[in-house]
Amino acid sequence: MSSVALTIRQLTKSFRSNESITHVLDNIDLSVQEGEFISIIGPSGCGKSTLLKIVAGLDLEHTGSVRLGGREVERPSKEKGFIFQEHRLFPWLTVERNIAGELSLKDSQVRRKVDEMIALVKLQGFERAYPKQLSGGMSQRVAIARALLRNPEVLLLDEPFGALDAFTRSHMQEVLLDIWRHNKTTMLFVTHDIDEAVFLADRVVVLDARPGRIKAIIPIDLPHPRKRTGPSFQELRTVVLGALEKPEESRNDYEI
Repeated sequence: MSSVALTIRQLTKSFRSNESITHVLDNIDLSVQEGEFISIIGPSGCGKSTLLKIVAGLDLEHTGSVRLGGREVERPSKEKGFIFQEHRLFPWLTVERNIAGELSLKDSQVRRKVDEMIALVKLQGFERAYPKQLSGGMSQRVAIARALLRNPEVLLLDEPFGALDAFTRSHMQEVLLDIWRHNKTTMLFVTHDIDEAVFLADRVVVLDARPGRIKAIIPIDLPHPRKRTGPSFQELRTVVLGALEKPEESRNDYEI
């Protein structure tokens, strides 16, 4: 039986200015098992990206507790990989140098690990290509490989496929699932797309509009590979949609 990788308790976040306070997240409670794939979905402005930044240690101005591997999150670290919507590759570095980062490719162990990551994200033959020579999907694969090279305990993905066309997005979802099955990395994946959330996740966390609160946590008990057109998939899609559309005042009545 897997153990708990990530624990979030009573997490509340507000942004303060001289004139006002904006409440972003309110009393978030969530436990994530090792190797679990969690999709987080909700309307724009509900705090999905802010939640990932807090888990990553990029935002420490909050109340409540965030613990990874039993340790309080107090700073960014290699235990937390972060993938943004934009790939954020260095344009002057090749694929293999972008993946290696500050590590030396002259080190045989680093060379081996970089080669393994390139094979894992299916970019053999592009080791010495530059970002301008890559498609959007290929660039995101480099970003994922760069994060995985550090063996993170959790991989945080903030709408990583949002800027891709529909065909490339579908392909990248399959690539990500292959990586997840291979590495067993715990993943938190933010998306606006219901189909994407259901296709990828073990559980879908539905957030309410600002301030972001958990409206429902929906198990996705479908085996992989999943068929988007199948009746079970469509039924779960309808459940997630229903949770998103549930009026705010009925939030506490909605349980899955």
